[in-house]
Amino acid sequence: MMNHTEAISLISSKIKLIRTEFDYTQDKMAEILGISKKTLVQIEKGRSQAGWTVCAATCALFRESQVLASVLGADPLEVLETIAHEKIDAPKDKTLGGKVWWKEIKMQGSFRLQQNVISQHYRILDEMDFRWYSSFEKADALQRLKELSKPKRGD
Repeated sequence: MMNHTEAISLISSKIKLIRTEFDYTQDKMAEILGISKKTLVQIEKGRSQAGWTVCAATCALFRESQVLASVLGADPLEVLETIAHEKIDAPKDKTLGGKVWWKEIKMQGSFRLQQNVISQHYRILDEMDFRWYSSFEKADALQRLKELSKPKRGD
C-alpha cells in the first residue's frame, strides 16, 4: 500500500519531467504550483521534496500527465485521494473503464472489482464505468463489492 511519504517522494522525483512534458519554464511551473522558483529548483534537484499540498496540486493540475500516469497509474488524483482518505466509498466520476492501467479481479452483479497494475489500489466500477469505491485493502474492496451487488429490496 502506498502511503503519504512514498507518494510525496515519487511525485517530487517526477516534477521536473512533468514540467518538461508540458513545456513549462521553471518560473511558469512554480507559478502554477503556487511555490517559489527557488523551492521548485530545490525539488527538481532532489535537495528537498514537495509537500503533500504541492503533490496534490500537481496531481490535480497535471491530471492528464503521462509521466504521472506511468508512475501512479491512470488517474493520479484518485490515487492521492485514496491515500488521503484511506478509501473512497461513494459514487464518483465516470472512468474510462480500466482498459490500460487496470486488471479485472472479480465481477459480481453489475459491479466489477479492478486493481491498478502500478499503484496496486483497488476500485469498484458499475456497468457504466462510474467509480463507486477505492481502497488499498483488497478485503475491504471485496466486502464492498459484495454489499454493492446485493439486490435491493423492491428490485
